Amino acid sequence: MWGAVTVAFLAQLAQPGDRAAVILNLRTGQTQERTPAELAPVNAEYGFDAPPFEQYLSYLGGLLRGDLGVSYQQHRPVWDMIAEQLGATVALSLTALVLAWVLMVAWVTLTAGRSPRVRSLASTVEVFAASVPQYWLGVLLLLVFALELGWVPVVGGNGPAALLLPALTLAIPLAGFLGQATRAEFELALARPFVLSARVRGMGDLGVRLRHVLRHAAVPPLTLSGWALGATVSGAVIVESVFNRPGIGRVLVSAIEAQDLPVVTGIIVLIAALYVLVNLAVDALAALIDPRLKA
Repeated sequence: MWGAVTVAFLAQLAQPGDRAAVILNLRTGQTQERTPAELAPVNAEYGFDAPPFEQYLSYLGGLLRGDLGVSYQQHRPVWDMIAEQLGATVALSLTALVLAWVLMVAWVTLTAGRSPRVRSLASTVEVFAASVPQYWLGVLLLLVFALELGWVPVVGGNGPAALLLPALTLAIPLAGFLGQATRAEFELALARPFVLSARVRGMGDLGVRLRHVLRHAAVPPLTLSGWALGATVSGAVIVESVFNRPGIGRVLVSAIEAQDLPVVTGIIVLIAALYVLVNLAVDALAALIDPRLKA
């Protein structure tokens, strides 16, 4: 977390050109050379005239107070801008993660431990799904389900129908990745004595897989879910642009185009914080599922 914060601060220092000039150009809507007399008030307002280490300490102090800075372009607190769009991105990311788990569990449960041909085909599908570019997949899903079939809105829209395709765009590659992490553990669990015992008691194959084997195979994908949720938030930058959805992805793209670095670095710090918090929660949940991890 500290590393992400430091990189975010250094990115502001390394911005090409004078930061005060960028702010003035954004305010006036004109790109031009600025005189020292024009730059001095802006440098004093934002503290750019202080030594870099003093600026760094001020930046850290602001973060501890929940202050992500002020947007160069909109002159508003960065946190307010992010908070307005965060709900849409979180809803998209959580929906994508749930869909990825549903797809992964169904696929691995049906194909793991089958004939060599089925296992080989299933692994190939997982590799392909994990490597497919999200931008290409999003456009393909739009062409098929929105333009050709007309089942969902082409862009924008509200409600579950408008959320489905963006969530699937994030979920399919994620399901392929989680499936690769789950398959080996699932097939090892199928060979353990408790599986034979359950079959002797008359439990069907699907019941054994879902009730007994899946629990033992769930720890690897569960520990990866913290990374996965962060990846979906990062992937939302692309997906929200493709589907013209609200969210912090569109805020980030707009901020990059405008060189609005406080917004860019604020989003980076927020995503890093989400990574840390979610991974802590996932580690605790994994320890509950498999007590051996507590050691």
